Amino acid sequence: MRATTVRRTALTVSAVSFALLVTACGGGDQSDEGSSGSAGAADKPAAKALTAAELEKRVIAQGDVKDRQIKKPGKDDAFEPGSVSVDKAECEPVAQVLSALPAGKPAASVQRLVVEESAQAKKGMPSVEELGKMTTKEAEEATIDSLDITKTLTSLWSYDAEGAEQTLTTLREAGKKCAGGFTMTADGEKQQVTKVSEEKVSAGQDAVAWTVGTKQDGTPADTKVVVFRQGSTLAGFSSFNIAAVTRGETFEQPTAVIDAQAAKLK
Repeated sequence: MRATTVRRTALTVSAVSFALLVTACGGGDQSDEGSSGSAGAADKPAAKALTAAELEKRVIAQGDVKDRQIKKPGKDDAFEPGSVSVDKAECEPVAQVLSALPAGKPAASVQRLVVEESAQAKKGMPSVEELGKMTTKEAEEATIDSLDITKTLTSLWSYDAEGAEQTLTTLREAGKKCAGGFTMTADGEKQQVTKVSEEKVSAGQDAVAWTVGTKQDGTPADTKVVVFRQGSTLAGFSSFNIAAVTRGETFEQPTAVIDAQAAKLK
């Protein structure tokens, strides 16, 4: 599989999208030796990863989010494992989050593609006849309006022991270290990550959120990235809007999608 590429239109509009992965240290073993009778210090049972079948029941599905199409991602929506590399080792977790790959070595994972189209996008591209009746500016705006589509790759990754907590911690640290950017190569194509800007998010028991800026072939793009933890499971979201990318505008986190997924993990 390879990253989704928004191919150039007659107006040479293009953008590349990515989705989520975190790489981190696996959960470490903890010894029960020396634990004593204090209730506050009592050892908790080790967390157990959800199975793939259990994740399938918990991942968002069609009908869970109003006015969104939810389906399994196709072959052009994600990267093959091992197809992403970086010039700075400490930035590898960030690059993987942008690449729709599982975080580290989870026990199980599932993924869905969520698509939201504006009313104009649902009408599709203007016809040649319609474009012929417009000014150049009107034709350009109408074409971009037809690309007002927000795509969000939603992933669930489950871990044994404290793997989910450690993975999220590693991701948070990588975001801070790589805030100024780095170079990554995906499917043999090089692109520049220009920024990793922290955002606020309230979801799950703990969470990180970024706006990640990229540039490829001179085309800049922003991707909204959110990862939250609920128990032994991480939920990851990578979202972009084609029209916003084309116009160089900002867009919001996929809050409705995040909230719906959080509700199914409680």
